[in-house]
Amino acid sequence: MQQVNVQLTRKLADGFIIPLGPANLVAVKTDVGMVGCGAFDVAALDSFSYPAVKVRPSIGPSIVDIDDVLKGIVKEANRSAMGRGIKNGMTGRQALELL
Repeated sequence: MQQVNVQLTRKLADGFIIPLGPANLVAVKTDVGMVGCGAFDVAALDSFSYPAVKVRPSIGPSIVDIDDVLKGIVKEANRSAMGRGIKNGMTGRQALELL
């Protein structure tokens, strides 16, 4: 597993890359919620009132690294995340700034 710091406008977030053979599990977590690749079940995290967002790649076939999450396009946000102003179509970075 690789962990990296991700500088946002008002805070520092934690980025994680977990290699799973042919794919990576990739997410960025703030003190409030997270934005990750398509492997995350954001609806399940909503049952804990935890704001969570899935992004799709802006280019290429899959999310591979932290930069892909930041540039990715929000394709699903749970109710907790939408309550913080996150909408489908914004970038991962824009979503993280609201978390």
